[in-house]
Amino acid sequence: MSPEGKSLLNIIILGFGFMFMFTAFQTCGNIEQTVIKSFNSTEFHGSGYTSMSIIYGVFSASNLIAPSVVAVIGPQLSMFFSGLFYSGYIAMFIHPYTWSFYTASVLVGIAAAVLWTAQGNVLAINSTESNIGRNSGIFWALLQFSLFFGNLFVYFEWHGHVHISDRDRQTVFIALTVISLVGCFLFFLIRKPEPEAPPPETSESFPQVESTESSSSVVVLAPAQGLSSQALDAFLKACKLSVTKEMMLLSISIAYTGLELTFYSGVYGTCIGAMTRFGQDAKSLIGISGIFIGIGEILGGGVFGMLNKCNRYGRNPVVLLGLITHFVAFYLIFLNIASDAPLAPEKGTDLQAYITPSVEVALLCSFLLGLGDSCFNTQLLSIVGFMYREDSAPAFAVFKFIQSIMAAVAFIYSNYLLLHWQLLILVLVGFLGALSFFVAEWVVVSSRRDSDYDSI
Repeated sequence: MSPEGKSLLNIIILGFGFMFMFTAFQTCGNIEQTVIKSFNSTEFHGSGYTSMSIIYGVFSASNLIAPSVVAVIGPQLSMFFSGLFYSGYIAMFIHPYTWSFYTASVLVGIAAAVLWTAQGNVLAINSTESNIGRNSGIFWALLQFSLFFGNLFVYFEWHGHVHISDRDRQTVFIALTVISLVGCFLFFLIRKPEPEAPPPETSESFPQVESTESSSSVVVLAPAQGLSSQALDAFLKACKLSVTKEMMLLSISIAYTGLELTFYSGVYGTCIGAMTRFGQDAKSLIGISGIFIGIGEILGGGVFGMLNKCNRYGRNPVVLLGLITHFVAFYLIFLNIASDAPLAPEKGTDLQAYITPSVEVALLCSFLLGLGDSCFNTQLLSIVGFMYREDSAPAFAVFKFIQSIMAAVAFIYSNYLLLHWQLLILVLVGFLGALSFFVAEWVVVSSRRDSDYDSI
């Protein structure tokens, strides 16, 4: 197999591994607040929103050390062990206790930082400037198939159920745990990409550089260093990258993806399940909503990722489309969903928004949320992978640090804010994020143009 074919196969395996893991985890996050409201236990006093805020809060802090972990044990083992913690979190719902719920939340937060830093590293070292957009789109589309399969399973399991029994819960979460473990073991199929031939001056300066099995780009660039030196170097690089002009410009866009991640993955499904005006199938509609989000994600990831290579206008038009798509979705949600739906008790809410509640409009909004999210994320993955290919692990650690801390903030305020206030925050940050992305893209294009002139 050619080196390019081997790298493409690695990206596909990476996508399938994440697809299995997040079939379990994203489905878990989508339904957990609804499940918790239905618990028949006086020993459990947890909140799904609080759990997710802990996960993303710990996630954000752990991103500061994640490049060091990836540098020391390599991206392959990093993803495997992180996946085991994800599986443990899901398995906790089979017999939940408050202490195990929040302990697992902390552990998954740490694991998530390592997992996503390693993923970004594998994506970068298996890509080139010409195919980073294609590879980002392939990975994103495969990842978002997770929203389709897991939520379809939930729909058929809970169809017509007004209340989620212990047996309903256990059946779903045992299946999700097994699916997550399958994804963990797929990471062992990823093979080391063919190393690029170093330029002559690099060979002279660093005669001892070797590419080791499952090593990240950080390790490759750190010849003859001990593990502690590699870890410290990765941490310092992450700190330096976080204050570069390009990363600071992208930080608002990344922050927006954290806020809307919280909304579509945790809040919106809960809102749909709380709408009694949707009838007895309101709970199972959470699964259908997740499927439509997944369809939007898959369509956007596949189309915009594949078109990235031949798009003469760059990344800005795709981000603009994502912004418009989300604004349309937010407006329709504002009209269709009751303002107290995120905070409604287990019996739901009887309130009506500004139009007669429509299941069709609700599912259309789910699709638009997924499509808009894929527009932002495929382009952010592409631009970060392009700008920081030589420092991919620290760069993606900074990316996930910003995204996760904003997701944690959003899950915290989701416990208290009515729906219309949450939508207002999304609109304001989304607008500012799109503007800052446009500027960052222009900076990248200008730098590449200046580099081309210098080489003439």
